Amino acid sequence: MTLRIIATGGTFDKHYNELNGVLGFADSHLPAVIARSRMTIPVELEVLPLLDSLDMQDADRQRVLASCQAAKEKAIVIIHGTDTMRDTAAVLGAAKLDQAIVLTGAMIPYEIANSDALFNLGLACGVAQTLPAGVYVAMNGQVFSWDNVTKNRAAGVFQPL
Repeated sequence: MTLRIIATGGTFDKHYNELNGVLGFADSHLPAVIARSRMTIPVELEVLPLLDSLDMQDADRQRVLASCQAAKEKAIVIIHGTDTMRDTAAVLGAAKLDQAIVLTGAMIPYEIANSDALFNLGLACGVAQTLPAGVYVAMNGQVFSWDNVTKNRAAGVFQPL
């Protein structure tokens, strides 16, 4: 079995610019994150244009869908921004692909202290290998079906609808 990880950006992959104090995108953190995780399953990393999920458009979601459709792997993890993660999950869910697709992200960027990025990636990679075909969101130590999840912005967590 091989695991495909698709990076789309989001807070997970943001870099802190110490000169102006702004979070933005440069190269993906995923190669270093995968190495740090010490996963022994073979991983195919695909880096799409890195975007804040609030900037994602329908064409960007279609690009994610096309990547999943073209993937030979049965287990896929998508690193995505948390604000519109459910929107992308809905596009993938409607496609009814024969893969376990797990979206995850982070509330704090990977490179910032106390980030939840590594934990969320580990959870997503583990469950993607064991779940039946479908689309899921893995955040905050829980796994949700794509059509039964919402981001509680006030609490900063994901929860069932």
